[in-house]
Amino acid sequence: MSDRVSDRVSDRVGGPVDVAALPDVATLPDEEELWAAAATVPDPEMPPLTIADLGILRSVSRDADTAVVTITPTYSGCPAVDMIEAGVVEAVSALGVDAGRIRVERVLAPAWTTDWITEDGRRKLAESGISPPRPLLIGEPAGEMPKGEVAVALTAGLPRRPMGDITCPRCGSGSVVELSHFSSTACKSLYRCESCREPFDHVKEL
Repeated sequence: MSDRVSDRVSDRVGGPVDVAALPDVATLPDEEELWAAAATVPDPEMPPLTIADLGILRSVSRDADTAVVTITPTYSGCPAVDMIEAGVVEAVSALGVDAGRIRVERVLAPAWTTDWITEDGRRKLAESGISPPRPLLIGEPAGEMPKGEVAVALTAGLPRRPMGDITCPRCGSGSVVELSHFSSTACKSLYRCESCREPFDHVKEL
């Protein structure tokens, strides 16, 4: 910091300033680097996927000397969210950012949906033997929309129907049967393929 800038800061705070103690914002990685680091964090419940694949990594930004990473948990009570946040801090710290300069924020609205899973994420699920969730089709609202100057259709109140059939991730057959609505985690159900006779998990549509 130049003497001129240091003098201006001293005048503002009413006294001498320890320039060495001031945050060096220039050393904070740019947002692209921060995103790339956070995007490597695996999801604890579906390790083949990263939090970027899953769609819960929403944004990164720089707030003065702090790296801010925003995530949306798959649901508000997700037991893995603390592990995810710790993983984000560890990944960003690997860039040389002090953990005290990393803030992970949770945003619950809009709510996460399986439609946020990326195409790469769906491919990784299938390659690991897990049937990816089907795309969701948002239906028509029940009854007439209200008349008025402002009429907003809220998708949260509309029926959401999965499109297509569940297929076996191993052989591709559509001849499958559900064995249990709950599998290794609450977000997956257990199926068996009637063609290859292999069991598999299916990620529930949400």
